Amino acid sequence: MTLTTHASRTCSVAALALVFACSAQAQSSQSSTMPAGSSGSFSLIPYATNGYVGLNVGKPDWDVPCVGLFECSESNASYNVYTGGMFNPYLGAELGYVNFGRFERAGGRTRAHGLNLSVVGQLPLGGLTLFAKAGAIYGETKVTASPLSGLATGKDRGWERSYGLGASFNFTPQSAVVLEWNRYDLNFVGSGRNDINTTSLGYVHRF
Repeated sequence: MTLTTHASRTCSVAALALVFACSAQAQSSQSSTMPAGSSGSFSLIPYATNGYVGLNVGKPDWDVPCVGLFECSESNASYNVYTGGMFNPYLGAELGYVNFGRFERAGGRTRAHGLNLSVVGQLPLGGLTLFAKAGAIYGETKVTASPLSGLATGKDRGWERSYGLGASFNFTPQSAVVLEWNRYDLNFVGSGRNDINTTSLGYVHRF
């Protein structure tokens, strides 16, 4: 599977449209079969119930080396669009698309994005829910650089680990604001395996 920059933008827009279309469909289905205030059982994750969709926007922290005397700067934002479901009140699964933006270095740009699959453990505490995630990301990275930098260029892709933790602030049974930190391992041509950490704030809608 080859993911170009144009394809990644198309994928992210399509994912957003799919997530919120499914949310609207689920709400419509529940409103016709369930009383107001009842908890639904719809989920896009197989064998899971109590599904949700979310969108997080945050600040990436690239653990990627700068090169020589060339300027080096990180992108200002990353985003993650995702959906999940619970197997029981404490254990679930989540699937999402993560885009880390770009990292300016070596007279060129380094980009990264990928699909992330995680097992989610949570501890409900009334209006607050604590959670942790562990899983894997199928990531793609692309490195371009000035010929004067001596840095190898090209694409790399494959499975690597990911994990994170955070808190959900529940305003209603259906809506919450989340604050979370995540770490993703990715492979880069010319520098090997490096981490990208994200600290993000997002909104979650539960079905």
